[in-house]
Amino acid sequence: MNRCMLAAVSAFAALAAGGSTASAQDYPFCLQGKEWGYPGLCYFSTYQQCLASASGINAYCGINPRFAFERGPPVRY
Repeated sequence: MNRCMLAAVSAFAALAAGGSTASAQDYPFCLQGKEWGYPGLCYFSTYQQCLASASGINAYCGINPRFAFERGPPVRY
C-alpha cells in the first residue's frame, strides 16, 4: 500500500512539474494551508474540486489572487 501511495504522489508531482507554472497559477481556486502557504496550490477550476481535495486534510480553499485581481480589457468611455 505504501508503494502505491508513493507512486501516486510521484506521478502527481511529475504532472504538476511538467506543466508551465504560469498556466498552473491561472486557475481561480487554490488549496491553502500550513503546508502550501499563500496562495497555495492553484490547480482547481471550481470551488467544489478544491473542497474535495481539502477534505480530510488540514487545508481550506481560497480564491487565487492572480485570478481575482487580473486586469480585464480596458474600458472605453
